Amino acid sequence: MAEINTGGGGGKGGKKRSKKMSTKVDMTPMVDLAFLLITFFMLATTLTKQQKFDFAVPPDVKNPQDQPELKASNAITIILGKEDIVYWYIMNQDGSTDFHETNFSADGIRATLIERKKAIGNNLNVVIKPMKESKYKNLIDIIDELAILGIGKKVLVDATPADLVLVQKNTTSTN
Repeated sequence: MAEINTGGGGGKGGKKRSKKMSTKVDMTPMVDLAFLLITFFMLATTLTKQQKFDFAVPPDVKNPQDQPELKASNAITIILGKEDIVYWYIMNQDGSTDFHETNFSADGIRATLIERKKAIGNNLNVVIKPMKESKYKNLIDIIDELAILGIGKKVLVDATPADLVLVQKNTTSTN
């Protein structure tokens, strides 16, 4: 509580001086109230729950012929390269690939995914293949793009040597 101390006015006679009042404020109740409020708000809030990435990871099979098959016309393969470059291709009916290079801009991979989703619908399968040179940020960016567009069928696998040859062949021919 607050208290006011009044001291004696001095001993001997003489000039009368006004008494100086000293004030002292006890901060204990305010500190108690602050801790009660902090405790209340900590207990009353809900913490954000961790989100998980739902990925279809292919089974670990020893024989490549036992791998589950994707329908080529419903699939798009995205290869994450170095320096925020995204390579993507689709398989044609004759087995050839329609290879393209893009980036993470609005006119880049997002426009491509929107176009493929319009053409195929909800049966679109996305195969993500990060190269060793790609950044983790790029993987998160492509996962975010798929989540924004509502594409739920996605598979994360390592880039194969054939993919690396395809990237090298198509990037050296354009440079």
